[in-house]
Amino acid sequence: MKHSTQMFAESDLNNRNRRYEQLFKTLFLLMTLLLIIPVLVILGTLIVKGSGSLSIEFLFTEPTNGMTEGGIFPALLGTVWLVSVALLISVPLGVAAAIYLSEYAPDNWYTRIINLAIINLAGVPSIVHALFGVGAFVIFFGFGTSILAASLTLAIMTLPVVIVSTRESLQAVPHAFREACWNMGATRWQTIRKVVLPNAVSGILTGVILEVSRTTGETAPIMFTGAAFFLPYLPQGIFDQTMALSLHLFVVATQVPNVPESLPYGVALVLIGIVLLMNTLSIAFRMHLRSKKKW
Repeated sequence: MKHSTQMFAESDLNNRNRRYEQLFKTLFLLMTLLLIIPVLVILGTLIVKGSGSLSIEFLFTEPTNGMTEGGIFPALLGTVWLVSVALLISVPLGVAAAIYLSEYAPDNWYTRIINLAIINLAGVPSIVHALFGVGAFVIFFGFGTSILAASLTLAIMTLPVVIVSTRESLQAVPHAFREACWNMGATRWQTIRKVVLPNAVSGILTGVILEVSRTTGETAPIMFTGAAFFLPYLPQGIFDQTMALSLHLFVVATQVPNVPESLPYGVALVLIGIVLLMNTLSIAFRMHLRSKKKW
């Protein structure tokens, strides 16, 4: 009996592996906390210092008294304009490009160059995109400083995110699904439209979530192409200028004197709140779609 017990006793190697596992588990936990704690501190600071500014009047009135009083409604509406138009431009183009690269394009030097260009485009600083937007959309195409020029700049800037996330989602769909459709006589486009895209839509939403988060908070691209310091009127169309929350936050925090301390924090809190709300709705919809998958 004693010999049998010794046979099943843990060896020194098992004990050492267990200690290593516990060590790395603790290390990863600390790394996670190091990421979460700053976020919680930032949110807590904004809530404590900015919640006093929040009210219905703050959200739905215009800035007054040299932007030191009043609300943020023009900037809030302008942000919705910019994000919505950018999504309408970039999502169809990004999804179409991803479908071509994933489902149609052969694996040759041409597609490899395209993939390399997409990766490099994702790493271009936003100020470079801003200068490109000024030269291409404001001057060359003659859109002027407008919502359209700013949204096109934001769309070009976030296009790689949509393309990469969509392509990964399309490639994650089992190839057997495609083969089954082809064996039934379906064309390649019918297979993509009826089978591949519906099963990849949850992953596509990941790219949309990331795009919304980035476009909402960008300042440099819209500062040069369509956003205004202050406007006494609301935009009526895509060829008008507009205020934006990100630029408005920069202005009231650095350019306007005698601003109440809670005002910039209130603007920042609304900006983060919009991003969190959009992301939450998108994630909830994505989880709903994933729950319907049968594989």
